[in-house]
Amino acid sequence: MTKLEPDFTKADQDGLVPAVVVDSKTKAVLMLAYMNAESYRLTQETGETWFWSRSRQELWNKGATSGNRQQVVSLTLDCDLDTVLLEVNPVGPACHTGEYSCFFNLVQEPTAIDSREPRK
Repeated sequence: MTKLEPDFTKADQDGLVPAVVVDSKTKAVLMLAYMNAESYRLTQETGETWFWSRSRQELWNKGATSGNRQQVVSLTLDCDLDTVLLEVNPVGPACHTGEYSCFFNLVQEPTAIDSREPRK
């Protein structure tokens, strides 16, 4: 199997690519963070999520301080190799607010989709 890595030449000016974190059991999106080459390498080496903190300008091992760690189950790259998808087993909430997911601010109620009609 070929070792795939993000194409960091497509990264933003800080060398960062988006990383979407999903609960491996519920498939809920837990958070969106950013990775550089070093945090990507550390994630693969340790089996825990590592990111680049844009606010603190430093490497960030998710849960190192709070104990709310994320154990990596799978790591997938998108078709352009410029976005990382991490399926994790979370140990505690993902959000610094204590919420299960960082995505808890509902803006619009979900609508029912008729699955019998083909998408256009």
